[in-house]
Amino acid sequence: MKTVLITGANRGIGLEFARQYAGDGWRVLACARMPSTSDALQQLVTEFQDHVQVHKLDVADRAQIEQLSHALSAEKIDVLINNAGVYPASHGDSFHQIDYAAWAYAFEVNTMAPLKMADAFYRQIARSDIRKIVTITSKMGSAADNTSGGSYVYRSSKSAVNIVMKSLSIDLEPKGVIVALLHPGWVRTEMGGPNALISAEKSVAGMRQVIADLIHTDSGKFFAYDGQIIPW
Repeated sequence: MKTVLITGANRGIGLEFARQYAGDGWRVLACARMPSTSDALQQLVTEFQDHVQVHKLDVADRAQIEQLSHALSAEKIDVLINNAGVYPASHGDSFHQIDYAAWAYAFEVNTMAPLKMADAFYRQIARSDIRKIVTITSKMGSAADNTSGGSYVYRSSKSAVNIVMKSLSIDLEPKGVIVALLHPGWVRTEMGGPNALISAEKSVAGMRQVIADLIHTDSGKFFAYDGQIIPW
């Protein structure tokens, strides 16, 4: 049975990843900051009790990441999906409204945590024959795509994680680990809002296909959910 570890699995895209992978017979290690408050995640455990294992994890707490890696030290993890992220919508949207504490927290969650997860779990990933690390980023982190300005906090944290994962793809190449970045599209979730263009189901189905198709020459690349390359 193949195993996927997903952060931020309590709602939205992360929850949908867990649902789809479990439905296809994968073993899902679903991580969430407060899993007990997510009825949807608990329902998923009930529905797929032989496939979904829930772990409490705040990715902003590096000690918790280390503790979870130690607890799962004997595992073989085929795919790590760094999905947990924050969008501090009330801060950093315009030039005169920067909340620097919110900015630092966004970097902790969106940029530093994905690298820490890779650092903590790469041994478990290297045991697999699949060996893939995927980080959910955003086209808003693309300098080429930025024609509207603003959103300083979110844009910068996502642009930063893009270059972090590019470097990681080079550093883990000798171990045969594929590292990729995925833009999920504008998705109808709590973060994306009700006016977003696509459903979580469509976004995740597309991203799962991209993940499945990844080969070593794709490592370090930035893909949209439909497989198109996103410019840096």
